Amino acid sequence: MERPPTAADYQALAELRYQIRKFLHFSEQAARRAGLEPRQHQLLLGLKGLPEGVRPSIGELAERLQIQHHSAVELTNRLAKRGYVRRYGDGQDRREVLLSVTRKGEKILRELSLDHRAELRVQGPALIAALRRTVSMSRNRRSSPSQAGAKS
Repeated sequence: MERPPTAADYQALAELRYQIRKFLHFSEQAARRAGLEPRQHQLLLGLKGLPEGVRPSIGELAERLQIQHHSAVELTNRLAKRGYVRRYGDGQDRREVLLSVTRKGEKILRELSLDHRAELRVQGPALIAALRRTVSMSRNRRSSPSQAGAKS
């Protein structure tokens, strides 16, 4: 059984959310400066960063971005119209549309990724510290079996 959250738990969670939001805000602004909407950048990054063996389908990207399938289709349409992604069919299943990043998409994604790496060098330590604090506090808040038995 877990103990109720303490003031320190709330502070740790709030700090983690703050650090995540700070990085996401940076990321959103960087994408806009590069001429992309933040979700367009996320789709490009998600597509380029798919694990080996994962099919680059719109459905897979919708899952990875945690958006509806039709929203992923709209993002793909906008990116394809601007020349950042290319659609191609699967030889086995003609219904499935697969995606690839074009050279133009690679160029903008490379620039954004370099910016993000530089920002993580600055913000990363605070983000990691907040995550460690939150994880360690949640581990420390669980009652051990001997403590649970002693309460009865």
